[in-house]
Amino acid sequence: MAEPPTKRRRLSNVDGDAPAPATLSSLSHPISPPRKKRDTVRTRITSPFRLTSIRDLVDTCNVGAVSLGDLVGDPLIAELWDFNYLHDLDFLMGHLDEDTRALTRVHVVHGFWKREDPNRLLLQEQVGRHKNITLHTAYMPEIPGHNPYSKHDYEGLDEYDEWDLDFAIAPKTQIAWAGSCYLRAYNKVRNVCGSLVEELTKYDFSAVRAALIASVPGKHDVDQEPEVTRWGWQGLKETLKSVPVQPGASDIAVQISSIATLGATDTWLQRTLFDSLAASKPSFQQLPSSASSRNPRPNFKIIFPTADEIRRSLDGYASGGSIHTKIQSAAQTKQLQYLRPLFHHWANNTAEGVVASTPASGNAISCHRDAGRKRAAPHIKTYIRYGDKSIDWALLTSANISKQAWGEAINKAGEVRIASWELGVLVWPELLTGDAEAKMVGTFKADEPKSDDDSGDDSSPIVGLRIPYNLPLQKYGDSEVPWVATMSYTEPDWLGRVWLGY
Repeated sequence: MAEPPTKRRRLSNVDGDAPAPATLSSLSHPISPPRKKRDTVRTRITSPFRLTSIRDLVDTCNVGAVSLGDLVGDPLIAELWDFNYLHDLDFLMGHLDEDTRALTRVHVVHGFWKREDPNRLLLQEQVGRHKNITLHTAYMPEIPGHNPYSKHDYEGLDEYDEWDLDFAIAPKTQIAWAGSCYLRAYNKVRNVCGSLVEELTKYDFSAVRAALIASVPGKHDVDQEPEVTRWGWQGLKETLKSVPVQPGASDIAVQISSIATLGATDTWLQRTLFDSLAASKPSFQQLPSSASSRNPRPNFKIIFPTADEIRRSLDGYASGGSIHTKIQSAAQTKQLQYLRPLFHHWANNTAEGVVASTPASGNAISCHRDAGRKRAAPHIKTYIRYGDKSIDWALLTSANISKQAWGEAINKAGEVRIASWELGVLVWPELLTGDAEAKMVGTFKADEPKSDDDSGDDSSPIVGLRIPYNLPLQKYGDSEVPWVATMSYTEPDWLGRVWLGY
């Protein structure tokens, strides 16, 4: 049996009445100067966004990338839900674990509501070869436009740069609440994914750090109660109002794979979408009553490939089949006129393009960095705000530039109409670290920030963000126009093929 701890002897003064003052232990410690800030080990956080592994790229360009097999190939997966616009079920099933794929309950949510739709008939044919797949048709309140259904998942893996939602990062309140509301919206007319919603209530999302930005088809009132989830540009704008940004000039790079018909003027683009993206949390220097004290409006840049970039991509013209915009009609020609000054290249190495002059936002976007993906035709969609020397926030989403995805401007009835289902996650450095002094920097060909991203004696956390395109951005030349899949191109691609529009 262990002996009881030795009792401390009471010390008394000569009179035996009061205890003698004890010597402070700290006085016996050796005296040394305080630790210098630069000696502190800086916390580096890996990028919350992961890129897709691309078959035809060299290994150095696929560092940290994930494949479909990485996501769905675990033999312990009992149930899989796949939300997408286009599906190749044989392709999907081929990436499940070989020994357990027939035992996995697979649910496929699609948007082909017409019974005679060839895509729906093809899905039904493929289901006949996989008895463990259940098809679910998402409710569409109106005939969709350019983007009839959300692209939550992979389309043409091994060919396109795509995106992965890493659900190891999301906030316990917003992500769980908004995610639940989003999935429940599928069940308003028919039970599409009720069992999934019920199952997810059993899980704790408190470790997740991200904000969910989603779109749900329908007419949504602008004057809603504060606790009601907002969709589309409304949800984006409300969320960004709580996101701090660096003072001074900034750039927002909008990198997408489709641009819908937006109108003959740039009213919707500037006053609905761009105004929403420009929202931010006022700093203590920015008094709401003084418009002059607020940050200037960000410079907007749209990243979209030209026909030349598609010709030289890994699969040549075939890579452009899922990259869309139109410039044939009179209205579309007017749209091109106001978009042209905003257009920047995906590959950033064309003969006609010009490297934009150093932007007002400094070196966060003007530094020379190679993402290693200029030959992978882009299907990823990213919206990134670059501040003076670091990134303010980043959004990875299925939403392209379209009214169908983000929602129309507010109509006379005080409603915002949305036509498609979309899903994305928004992150910023303070949210990921809990430190207001943290900063986010772009990473290239890797997910972790490098030591040369450190600045001076700053020891605050640094978060990496995997960038899918090269910097600095290269502006379109005067004669360059975006790739248009519906047009024909007789100049052979690098594989010797031509393209006949559809």
